[in-house]
Order: sequence, then C-alpha cells, then structure tokens
Amino acid sequence: MNTSGSEIKIFAGNASKELAQKIADCIGVSVADCEVGTFSDGEISVNIYEVVRGCDVFLVQSTNSPVNEHLMELLIMIDALKRASAGRITAVIPYYGYARQDRKAKPRDPITAKLVANLLTAAGADRVLTMDLHASQIQGYFDIPLDHLQGGKLLAEYFNSKNIEDLVVVSPDLGSVTRSRQFANGLEGDVPLAIIDKRRPKANVSEIMNIIGDVKDKNVILFDDMIDTAGTICNAANALKECGAKNIYACCTHAVLSGPAVTRIDESAISELIVLDTIKLPEEKQLDKIKVISTAPLFADAIRKIFSNESVSMLF
Repeated sequence: MNTSGSEIKIFAGNASKELAQKIADCIGVSVADCEVGTFSDGEISVNIYEVVRGCDVFLVQSTNSPVNEHLMELLIMIDALKRASAGRITAVIPYYGYARQDRKAKPRDPITAKLVANLLTAAGADRVLTMDLHASQIQGYFDIPLDHLQGGKLLAEYFNSKNIEDLVVVSPDLGSVTRSRQFANGLEGDVPLAIIDKRRPKANVSEIMNIIGDVKDKNVILFDDMIDTAGTICNAANALKECGAKNIYACCTHAVLSGPAVTRIDESAISELIVLDTIKLPEEKQLDKIKVISTAPLFADAIRKIFSNESVSMLF
C-alpha cells in the first residue's frame, strides 16, 4: 500500500471533465477544484484552488481536437502542479494525440509522438497512464514509467454479453491484424479472423482491394484502435456486405470522428458502432447507431493500483 501518507487528487483538463468525474466517482473522491481558461490574447490560464503539496496527483486530459490547445493545457497544468510541490504527478491521457506521427515515413518527417513524450517529461510528469496507443513502440519514447491499458477488453465484454452467433472479427487493414487477433481472443468461443487488404493512394483516402477469410453469412465485427474520417471502416463495411456478411458491427477505442466521419457512418452498412469515451463525443456526433462505453472503471482501477504501489499488469 501507499506508505507515504499522501492523498489522492484527481484533476481534469477541459478535454476530459466528464470522464474525470466518472473516474473520481468510481474511486470515491471529488474532482479537485481548478480552472483552466484563456487570457484575452489566447494564452492559457490555469488556477489551482486546492493544496497539492505532497499529494499523489492524477491529471486527466485527452489530447484530441483542438489537439494543440489540449496539449498545452496539459503541459501548463503539470507545470503548475509541479511548482505547487505535488508529491507525484501522473498524466492520465486516455487518447494520446500525435500518436500517428511515430516514425519517419519519408525524409525530413518529424517524430512528433516522441517530441510530445519529451514535453510531458520536461513539464514535470512523473508517470503516464494511457490507453491503446496507435503504435505500441511509443511506450519506449518515454524516460518515465508508462502504463498502457487495453480498451479491447471492454469492447469484448460488451460483445460477449450480446451472445452473437457466427461471429468473425475483421481487421480493417494489415497493420491492425495483431490488435484484432488480441480482441478476437477476448471473445467467447473460437472466433476466426478475416483481414481486409487495402491500398491507400493518399492520406485519409482508402481503397478496398480484397478480403482474406470467409465472411459469407457471418456476423462480423470490424475492430480498430481509432476511427478518424471513417473512410477505412465504412469502405470495409460496405465491401463486407457485398461479400455476403450479415450484420456488420464496428468498434474502436478512440472515436476521433473528424470531417465527414459521422455522415459516412450513418450512410454505411454498419449496423452498430461501439466506441469508448476516451474522447468526449459531442452532441452533433451522437447517432442512434453509435453506443459509448465508459473507460472510467478501468482507469479508476489503474489509478488505485498506482496510488497503492501495486502491480497494474493484471489490468492488461
């Protein structure tokens, strides 16, 4: 157990206030009193209204759109808490922005995922708690401890409760095969895996090529870590329908849903899309076919274990 005598404090940035409240409710504490706003010139203003000296602080903030604003909020809040003598600061980042810029795909590309890791460390974070990084090697970009939760477990529990027969898990591209296989292993029964082989002519545009596996007369689950413009997932769903699939479900951890995503999903062959609440889904993006499952219990369990200096690995 935690022997330092410190107190647990949950802080929320503007991106994740609702999720932070749910996490605090699960733990049985109140969200700490702070205010994050802007000065007239657009600079971010942070006011901490509670004593944090010696406390074990958990700062909940996803870095989704507007990404740079939410990232700067997170960095400035960490700096404020560090200067207020917080005992330990854990940046709880349910959705880690810039994760897709994880390598040099062509000459003179930045590796922004590493830069963000450096910024968090420089700001004063002592550890990071996140979920489903787009590329798992990002864990190695940090020189501080990082705990990486898996959202697929929550999604698998949902589908297990529905008792759907003749299931096939479909990976929307070759890069998601390992992730999709782990998800399929969490489902009850021996659920096979199919793969969609696609070619992407340019950014945010995907072209379906062929389907590897048997989906005819099957109920399929398309699984991915995030859905951004929804081109890949919707093209995949429509291709699966043409190949004789019955009901087509889709699920992901991070519902980025930018640009034409909501319209595409609404008009696609997807019968139900299940997402987690790592990113707040605004009212204008809420469709009848989109169901949101909360990650709060899982994050709350991880926070309890970190606070008590217990192993978090069982949650993986």
